[in-house]
Amino acid sequence: MANDDSLYDAVIIGAGMSGLAAGIRLAQYDRRVLILEKHSVIGGLNSFYRRNGRNLDVGLHAMTNFVPKGVRTGPLARILRHLRLSWDDLGLTPQVGSSIAFPGVSLDFSNKFELLESQIAEKFPRQIDGFRKMVANLVDYDQLGGDDGLRTSARAFVSSFITDPLLVEMLFCPIFYYGGAREHDMDFGQFCIMFRAIFLEGFARPYEGIRLLLTRLLKKFKNLGGEIRLGTGVEKIVSDGDRAKKIVLADGKEIYARQFLSSAGWRETMRLCQLRCVGQPLAEGRLSFVETISILDRDPKKLGHKKTIVFFNDSDRFSYEKPDDTVDLRSGVICSPNNFQYNKPLGEGMIRITALANFDRWAGMNEDQYRVEKLRWFDRLLSSAVRFVPDFRGNIIDNDMFTPLTITRYTGHEGGAIYGSADKKYDGQTPLGNLFVCGTDQGMLGVVGAIVSGITIVNRYFLSK
Repeated sequence: MANDDSLYDAVIIGAGMSGLAAGIRLAQYDRRVLILEKHSVIGGLNSFYRRNGRNLDVGLHAMTNFVPKGVRTGPLARILRHLRLSWDDLGLTPQVGSSIAFPGVSLDFSNKFELLESQIAEKFPRQIDGFRKMVANLVDYDQLGGDDGLRTSARAFVSSFITDPLLVEMLFCPIFYYGGAREHDMDFGQFCIMFRAIFLEGFARPYEGIRLLLTRLLKKFKNLGGEIRLGTGVEKIVSDGDRAKKIVLADGKEIYARQFLSSAGWRETMRLCQLRCVGQPLAEGRLSFVETISILDRDPKKLGHKKTIVFFNDSDRFSYEKPDDTVDLRSGVICSPNNFQYNKPLGEGMIRITALANFDRWAGMNEDQYRVEKLRWFDRLLSSAVRFVPDFRGNIIDNDMFTPLTITRYTGHEGGAIYGSADKKYDGQTPLGNLFVCGTDQGMLGVVGAIVSGITIVNRYFLSK
């Protein structure tokens, strides 16, 4: 049993965005807090790595929920206020402009909502009144937190205002790709969060990429006295009655705390608890992705590609589901980190392409097959994407690709489900009274959502007593 000197006020599993934000919030109140991260780097899949002398982002295409400096409402302002950061600490630069591309029609949008509204009025004139009524009926972000009404169908909500099936599919395409944990539909509450994040607020990116945000969060946490152990995997959470008692590490060492917070995911956290916490299972996530990274010999704008992000689909119906094939080439996301409003251009051109993938097919390959299939699907995915953007394949000087197995390796999520379980625990509570979950499976998605989740759970359960 631990004595008071070795007992932490809180132990956090995972040094992703939600875990780091929670750690900062606790340390601000002089709590003795420890973050455990099984990998040697922070960030989970929203991290970065070096390849051939380059820092490459993974996970992050753009930060959502962007608002200009001085705006005091919304999730970004909440983050700055609660973590005691300045707007300049984030180093955010807004997008140039993005689009949703379907056969024969595309919708441009930017961080000015009026652009999307005008596009719908022009291309779907009979739907604009219904669209405006739908936007007026969205639940305000700050009102989310309970379950009342949040678990109703988002598709049913949207279809009650918009009668053109094509416009419905186009609006869901970026929302699903940036936060859909369930096939074909999502909770109404999730839809409200993602619609506001993407369309009412918008995209931005630090010039240095995700590395800037991660290093500043880590520095803030350490300067407040927080402790972090990298390369430290958790073997299990041991409970005593209805409360968590200690964490047993992969090397057999034990860590005691008064409260525990896990950003590992609901199902993954329940597995760490073994038999004590299996009474509230959530549906497994089935949706995983591949992503290619192409380094170019010139800025994509010089090739005629000026959009920040293009969400594409090659038919009138958007099928957001686990594909039968290894990769679904029918739809995807094309992102260029170059196409933000930087004061100076990035050093090299880059295009990233994301598509739905089948975890089981990737997991069933041996090592040689895996290498060959990565090369084959890299080429096929690029061939699919250049139907919607200028062909950049002749300008590639380096490349890489991650698969559903990469997602599992760096997040621990079963089945490579980057958005976690198909169901969410909005209140963050578990069957153990002093163990909570934050991050993806608490229901907040994206970089900003994850940070808000860490803050919210700490405020509600760790600082209110």
